[in-house]
Amino acid sequence: MRCYLKAFLLCMVFTFFSLLYVFNQLASTLEDRDDWNLEEQGIPDRRSHGYGHLLRKRPGLTGLQDRVEELDRCKSLSVSYWNPYWRLPADVCGVNCLLESSLRERSGSAVKEHRDERSHLAVVACGPRLEETLTMLKSAVLLSKKPLHFYIFAEDDLHDRFRNALDSWPRTVQTKFNFTIYPITFPKENVKEWKKLFKPCASQRLFLPPVEDIWALLSQFKSSHLAAMAPEHEEPRIGWYNRFARHPYYGKTGINSGVMLMNMTRLREKSFKNDMTIVALKWEEILMPLLQKYKLNITWGDQDLLNIIFHYNPESLYVFPCQWNYRPDHCIYGSNCQQADQEGVFILHGNRGVYHDDKQPAFRAVYEAIQKYTFGEDMETSLLQPLEASLQATRNTYCGRASHLFTKKLKQSIMSVQQDAAQRR
Repeated sequence: MRCYLKAFLLCMVFTFFSLLYVFNQLASTLEDRDDWNLEEQGIPDRRSHGYGHLLRKRPGLTGLQDRVEELDRCKSLSVSYWNPYWRLPADVCGVNCLLESSLRERSGSAVKEHRDERSHLAVVACGPRLEETLTMLKSAVLLSKKPLHFYIFAEDDLHDRFRNALDSWPRTVQTKFNFTIYPITFPKENVKEWKKLFKPCASQRLFLPPVEDIWALLSQFKSSHLAAMAPEHEEPRIGWYNRFARHPYYGKTGINSGVMLMNMTRLREKSFKNDMTIVALKWEEILMPLLQKYKLNITWGDQDLLNIIFHYNPESLYVFPCQWNYRPDHCIYGSNCQQADQEGVFILHGNRGVYHDDKQPAFRAVYEAIQKYTFGEDMETSLLQPLEASLQATRNTYCGRASHLFTKKLKQSIMSVQQDAAQRR
């Protein structure tokens, strides 16, 4: 009997110390993960209060003190993902992200209007994409009436080149925007898998109306909406997802992530339903399991993961019309974006390298017209008219025949910006 008692007590002692070891390792892991989240962004421990100098601010619109206050306001928010490729820095909180809502929402409290009138635009640049990204930012600055803030996620060797390029823009233009540059980082686990998931910086966009026009779509969000995208296809007969996808996708034809509105506060608070567990998962919890489950079935990288997420959470997505994400697919098989036919193209999405090759000369003409335009010149004579002449030469192509849609909204935007500038004088 005594032998059994001694054995029992010995087992209890071993069990106690085993549990103690497990809890100690768990606490250490959580602490290390938090430290890594900070170090990954180049941000020292928050307890040191020494992270404000990492931010690069443009002068003119708001002072440094305003940015410090934003940092303080965001301390309690954990680092999360912007998309599966990289994480949003800790200082980018609910009102500071890709065309994010000017209405700040907190759970359990009423929606309060945010005083910041800026439109917030996040862009990603790597490899040879510097000039493309600068041209995209240029299109946003040219046609926007309200001030802008750019969040530029770029490879380290591009940081100085971005600063030098933006600093070279005329001072009158610089007063219209702020910018912050961040490194491109990947989740610590399975770095190689994330990097090869899809082409980082696969395409760029050009804004043809003021950025605040797409920003206004956020006012149409219902309380359940936390992001917005356009359909992948308008015509199911030529749709990719409904014909070839080997994974769940949103709606009838899937969604395209080339242009995306995000309410970061709601996104961080949301627990997503999924097909892996009965427990709903947070954004940072769901991505890696999805990648592991579907990595052999996905073709379009982060866009496929977003389709899977919103397939199981359709109430969280607001779908905006195709003219906000107009791609060659909307014209190479004949015009199949009805909203663009009626109102014109709002955002031109140059995927598959069409801004630089001869496959879609109409797309290339728009890109080159904005790229060659010199700040300060009359936009009607130095941008619109040369563009119309270039587009006329593309009428022998399918998209060239629809190229009048590329300038329809641009004409209105130029007229509106010029009238606004005249009133300010």
